[in-house]
Amino acid sequence: MTSFFSFLRKLLLAAVCVLFAGLFYLNALITGTFESKRYALPAQVYARPLELFAGARLPQNAVVDELQRLGYRRVSAVRDRGQFEVSGSRLRLHSRGFSFPDGREPARVATLEFSAASLKAMTSAGNPLDILRLEPTTMGGIYPAHGEDRILVPLSEVPETLSGGLLAIEDRSFYSHFGFSPTGIARAALGNVRSGRVVAGGSTITQQLVKNYYLSSERTLRRKVLELLMAMLIEVHYEKPEILESYLNEVYLGQDGPRAIHGFALAALHYFDTPLEELGLHQQALLIGMIRGPSFYNPTRNPQRARERRDLVLQVMAEQGVINEEQAVVAQAMPLSVGGARRPDTYPAYLDLVRRHLKEQYRKEDYATAGLRIFTPFDPRLQAQLESSTTRIMDALNPAGDLQTASVVTRTVNGEVVAIVGGRKPRATGFNRALDARRPAGSLLKPAVYLAALEQSESYTLATPLDDSSLRVAGPNGDVWAPRNFDRESHGDVLLHRALAKSYNQATARLGMDIGLPAVVDMLQRLGLRQDVPKVPSLVLGAGEYSPLMMARVYQTIAVDGTRTPLRSILSIVNRRGEILRNNITEYERAVDPRAVHLLHYALREVVREGTGRGVYRSLDEDFHVAGKTGTTNDGRDSWFAGFSGDLLAVTWIGRDNNDATGLTGSSGALRVWADFMAQAASRPLSYRMPGGVELHRVDDRTGELTGEGCDNARLLPFVLGSQPTRSTGCTPKAEGIRGWFEKLFGGND
Repeated sequence: MTSFFSFLRKLLLAAVCVLFAGLFYLNALITGTFESKRYALPAQVYARPLELFAGARLPQNAVVDELQRLGYRRVSAVRDRGQFEVSGSRLRLHSRGFSFPDGREPARVATLEFSAASLKAMTSAGNPLDILRLEPTTMGGIYPAHGEDRILVPLSEVPETLSGGLLAIEDRSFYSHFGFSPTGIARAALGNVRSGRVVAGGSTITQQLVKNYYLSSERTLRRKVLELLMAMLIEVHYEKPEILESYLNEVYLGQDGPRAIHGFALAALHYFDTPLEELGLHQQALLIGMIRGPSFYNPTRNPQRARERRDLVLQVMAEQGVINEEQAVVAQAMPLSVGGARRPDTYPAYLDLVRRHLKEQYRKEDYATAGLRIFTPFDPRLQAQLESSTTRIMDALNPAGDLQTASVVTRTVNGEVVAIVGGRKPRATGFNRALDARRPAGSLLKPAVYLAALEQSESYTLATPLDDSSLRVAGPNGDVWAPRNFDRESHGDVLLHRALAKSYNQATARLGMDIGLPAVVDMLQRLGLRQDVPKVPSLVLGAGEYSPLMMARVYQTIAVDGTRTPLRSILSIVNRRGEILRNNITEYERAVDPRAVHLLHYALREVVREGTGRGVYRSLDEDFHVAGKTGTTNDGRDSWFAGFSGDLLAVTWIGRDNNDATGLTGSSGALRVWADFMAQAASRPLSYRMPGGVELHRVDDRTGELTGEGCDNARLLPFVLGSQPTRSTGCTPKAEGIRGWFEKLFGGND
């Protein structure tokens, strides 16, 4: 008998040791991981904010579109944040405010007066307002592998009626229990029996938080014991407001495809397209009611069931004194008000670029869970215009829908990527052709050949005659390359600027062979092409594999006079505490002689005025100056156009994923998308400013010899100082001469 009691004591001692070891382990687990689980947040990606100021070239309808995109509600009289009203040329709004990397923009009421296509004046509280920044569009999130998404909100920003209603339904004794509530369990069971349905649960909010953070949903005694023990440990280490705040941000409230909706702040946007602090009582109650079963009470799929649950929650809130009876009756009479929810990954092609740039700086486990806020130069207005042009032109070109397309748009001044279309369906996820479709570029590479030649000003000018006769080039393996012009004709001697404007293959091939492939390869790399290119003669006519993004890098350098700058999709990265982790400052590097680039600009303007790109001016006004280049690959497999105005650069590609022929040239395909977009989006034409070391001379456009104003075939061309022709036609200028081709191309010299 003594040995039996001794065995029991040892067994009890062992059980106590196991219990204490288990508690020690659970305590270490909670103290070591609760904070990280509490703040495991995806990165949020933001577009550029719309900046409003007097004098901005911004029509009233553009501001209205932006406000609606941000979820502002149009009302007859502005009373609350997130509202606006329109009366004639006047717009009044109550902004929400936002914490930008450079400071907090306060919420304020502002009145905007518009005149024609610009913002004439802006006031707030009767005083002139210099600038107002609206909150940026949330483009989407970059999520961890488990797909959870949430927007962190502090308890202080949660409506009191929502937190009060939550406790009334889920945990009435929250502020008095120690992790679990026996009376709460009994009360919930009795209430559910009386009502004949589940009105409230027995688990406390702390227990639910433990289950969400650490445990599965299995219904076993072991799991319930663990839940109780861990709930008590959390109550030991954390204050009640911290626990409630964690629950408000953690609770699961539905599914959106692979993305799990967690927390009330994100659910408010997902179901109502409204910030949490702007929810009405009927909306708050609906979300509270969904906790019991987000799928079962989903207001979209089960509206009647959701409404009954919502009305029951409102009734309990009134009974518990969270709201009064009148408020409950009014809220119960309201519709569900769901629909039009904000969708994540609305701009998948651009987010793809952001992710790739993030991978160059962070590990995925850091940027996908640390709650980073990523600010980009993405412009929703320009994106909408690019998508509109893409859809309209592609439907006209190919109603069957088997042609694909991609476009990249940048701001020429700083290389910021502002819009991307990655395929025929701009908002579809999947293969991103703007970044990953690698195709021959055709004549899009020709400007690099001509620029490499023009840098050798002692040998080549815009007036240098080039031989456009047929040629055959033998390769090292015995293959023979024999390029032909698109029209299958030879054109004899043509001036260099004309050969580029007309995109003559034979003249370009001969020029490339004359200056040498190393010079062409070097120029492409200096222009920003990072990957290796095939060092074969056909390179000068576009051989190789290039994406629209790669071509945008090349043309970006050309557009800014030979100054290379990295294309940027990220401006600033801010951590969850508001500290700036990175500010991506624009970097500039002189890559090409600006005098040579200036001459190339002349030829690229001529492309769209007189050459293969002249179809541009079926969309643009005649006095809106742009420059660009068409590109067509063998058998019309790829249609390209790249070009720029004074403020925007765009590259567009059209082709088939299987590389079959399209029947399109650069001018009949990609140019149409580009021109349609630029006609809507570009606001500043190219201006003409000669750099130092360049001067103008008139030449005979057939021979390249100097001539006089008003003489036959006279054309005004720019030359690097001292490189102008030495031979003259001998023609004497006429008394009343014409302004010349130069003025026609550029509208004069400013």
